[in-house]
Amino acid sequence: VQLQASGGGLVHPGGSLRLSCGASGFTFDYRAIGWFRQVPGKVREGVACMNRYGNTDYSDSVKGRFTISRDNAKNTVYLQMNNLKPEDTAVYYCAATNPYLKGPTYCAHNRDSYTNWGQGTQVTVSS
Repeated sequence: VQLQASGGGLVHPGGSLRLSCGASGFTFDYRAIGWFRQVPGKVREGVACMNRYGNTDYSDSVKGRFTISRDNAKNTVYLQMNNLKPEDTAVYYCAATNPYLKGPTYCAHNRDSYTNWGQGTQVTVSS
């Protein structure tokens, strides 16, 4: 079971990036998915999540700018990030829940609820 995040990079303030997260060994269909980010010295924070039914939730810091989505056919989840700000600079991680532990309506930013994690991709927003 492995998650692979990609798509990070350097972008100017106001720019956009789309992060991708592919899975091998399982499918996203029956799991909640989440995107988290972490900067050195700080706790990993959740920014976006989606439950099995496609319902989403965002942290206040990214609401209106970030969009989480899922393509079940490609077994890939995405995080579209628009109007990026320097404070969005972080390592971004995708994560998935265990469907036997979290039901289909679950969607939250509690990192302890997610059992499978990708390796992270760096996003740097700087002029």
